[in-house]
Amino acid sequence: MTAEDFLNGQILLIDKPLTWSSFQAVNKLKYILKRKFDLPKKFKIGHAGTLDPLATGLLIICTGKFTKSITEIQAQSKEYTGTITVGATTPSYDLETEIDFTFPTSHINEALILETTRQFIGEIDQKPPIFSAIKKDGKRLYEHARAGEEVEIAFRKTIIYEFEITRIELPEIDFRVTCSKGTYIRSLAFDFGKALQSGGYLSKLRRTKIGEYWVENGCSPEEFENKINGVV
Repeated sequence: MTAEDFLNGQILLIDKPLTWSSFQAVNKLKYILKRKFDLPKKFKIGHAGTLDPLATGLLIICTGKFTKSITEIQAQSKEYTGTITVGATTPSYDLETEIDFTFPTSHINEALILETTRQFIGEIDQKPPIFSAIKKDGKRLYEHARAGEEVEIAFRKTIIYEFEITRIELPEIDFRVTCSKGTYIRSLAFDFGKALQSGGYLSKLRRTKIGEYWVENGCSPEEFENKINGVV
């Protein structure tokens, strides 16, 4: 591919590694492309939907004129796979923070788990995690959280199209979810644990699909760099 191709616009499917922020992934590709093709300083590049550092999977990165498509891509449904660990909660609803409370799990069985998933199909009210990038009073929620400040977080409407349990090995429950834009899987894990009369947090997450774009068709940042530089 040429510099002109990336300036005119490309949609790049990246399999984001664990611990990388979405911002880091975009910056890495920007560095690779600018170094290879000597692109102008104002070269446009951005991602279509943030993935947390503790999540892996599909990150869609748009370049050049295709950055205008970011809003449209973000609006499409998404698919995730992951693991909910029951019997405990964390303030961030995932592994970013330490366990704060523990709960009994002896009453949880397969029948209860499968029955409980039905409560989450369709339009639901969901409260975003306090450790999220949503702005409140001019600050990100995670900034309030790290400062120990309590803030009121409003519920949001979201849609869960599918919620499938793929493995039960307590305290771990594996799942596959398809959902609308703006769904927080961390909040789903927390709410699911609560609905089981226990606690829950997200211990693993992978985004597998956005609209008709699949992670299987993507590559890691390292593989992308090798392709661009013709390294086999």
